[in-house]
Amino acid sequence: MTTNQLVQQIKKKKSFLCIGLDVDLNKIPPYLLKEDDPIFAFNKAIIDATHHLCVAYKPNTAFYEAYGLKGWKALEKTINYLNEKHPEIFTIADAKRGDIGNTSTMYAKAFFEDLAFDSVTVAPYMGKDSVEPFLAFENKHTILLALTSNQGAFDFQTKTVDGKELYKQVLEISKSWENSKNLMYVVGATKAEFLADIRQIIPDSFLLVPGVGAQGGNLQDVCKYGMNDQIGLLVNSSRGIIYASQEDDFAEAAAMKAKVLQQQMEVELTN
Repeated sequence: MTTNQLVQQIKKKKSFLCIGLDVDLNKIPPYLLKEDDPIFAFNKAIIDATHHLCVAYKPNTAFYEAYGLKGWKALEKTINYLNEKHPEIFTIADAKRGDIGNTSTMYAKAFFEDLAFDSVTVAPYMGKDSVEPFLAFENKHTILLALTSNQGAFDFQTKTVDGKELYKQVLEISKSWENSKNLMYVVGATKAEFLADIRQIIPDSFLLVPGVGAQGGNLQDVCKYGMNDQIGLLVNSSRGIIYASQEDDFAEAAAMKAKVLQQQMEVELTN
């Protein structure tokens, strides 16, 4: 999917909502555990109830790898269902991969070719030669971890090195990499006060913003400092939507939570 196609979907749906499909079998409705594939059954119900309210889904691969082969098959069935039924949806493999040379190429092939995701999250700590293999895939996007929403982000990301915060150096250096036009960046919603500085460095790039909802991020602040002329935001909510209920009405409850966020986003888009 191209960036222009993503922007058109945002304008059409009046939403820049991304829903995280982080499936924990201990949190889904107990009756689903009787299904042959409870993870996929849960995901399918969530997708069927919310696809008109969001423009992206983001499975965190750890929640599938934890269940071994069955979990990986559930991930494959989920992405196949999305690509078949809702090809307009932008898909994100939240895998946080990153290694040098051929290893990164193989990671990229796994998510871009075998599973046919539109994008994958990548850790930049190992530098240029760990990221450029992902960037080599046409019409695929590499979402670089820039400034994350967790407490430990302050351990390294905001440390000053040679007079400049490390995350700012990551942003600036990444712009020089081959095919950097395929880069997007993760910036946590709980770091909204940093967005103005980030936009000075990468004014045109899309930002994936987790942390709205359960982690306490504020949508209005994210939009105030992070939105650009092409919207440039994908705001993710996971637990706050998919676990709105553990009863039979879980999908409807998820849709209600998603609708609240979509309506707030519509207001921001018309301001």
